[in-house]
Amino acid sequence: MKKYMLDLRVTENVRPHAQYCLLKLTSEDQLPDMLPGQFVEVRVDHSPSTFLRRPISINFVDREKNELWLLIQLVGDGTRQLAEARVGDLINVVLPLGNGFTLPTEEIPTKRLLLVGGGVGTAPMLYLGACLKAKGYEPIFLLGARSAGDLQQLADFQRIGAIYATTEDGSYGEKGYVTNHSILNQMDFDQIYTCDQKPMMMAVAKFAHAKQIACEVSLENRMACGIGACLCCVEKDKTGHNVCVCKEGPVFNIEQLSWLS
Repeated sequence: MKKYMLDLRVTENVRPHAQYCLLKLTSEDQLPDMLPGQFVEVRVDHSPSTFLRRPISINFVDREKNELWLLIQLVGDGTRQLAEARVGDLINVVLPLGNGFTLPTEEIPTKRLLLVGGGVGTAPMLYLGACLKAKGYEPIFLLGARSAGDLQQLADFQRIGAIYATTEDGSYGEKGYVTNHSILNQMDFDQIYTCDQKPMMMAVAKFAHAKQIACEVSLENRMACGIGACLCCVEKDKTGHNVCVCKEGPVFNIEQLSWLS
């Protein structure tokens, strides 16, 4: 896909949580096509300690409003500076980057699809769910967080599909981790998509493999350039070779990776 470097204008900066901000960005021209699972590289201005762009998952694309949503976890100087953006500010973004999730191609949507996200890994699941719903599917979300207050965008997810959840303290949904949720043993799935911290995704991948369920994971390896030049985000595939998560991913079929060996 063609890549663009755009100055996007902030239309809204929502702070749903002390550790998150939701930036909504627009352009005078129509935003380019973007696939669920792809990401953007955001330039951080006015942060002397930040030299590299920040990779951020595409959270949602609102075509009616011509808006790009970025759900940003505040973990360092760069992301905290982005959270200070005001309505009307311009933010320079390179997009779309990487390869996205594989969408089903059935003429009649019959597959049961499970979308599993934890923490900020829920971000790409929203746009993926919306794209699946637009194709006639009824996505099922399984979301995980430490506590109820850490679950983000629940109202947005509820508009798209059914939600099941786990929290580590039991304050919302079932207590525990997403891999412990009872729905995994109560329903049969044809496809699983997931984005979370690596240990949790590996557990989901092994569950899917054992059940012979097709599964794609969106990796969150540390990135720098975003175009496969610096090699800081590499992951080993099943042959032992390194693949660039930013260029060949961030989405991979689990059968491509070394996780199952």
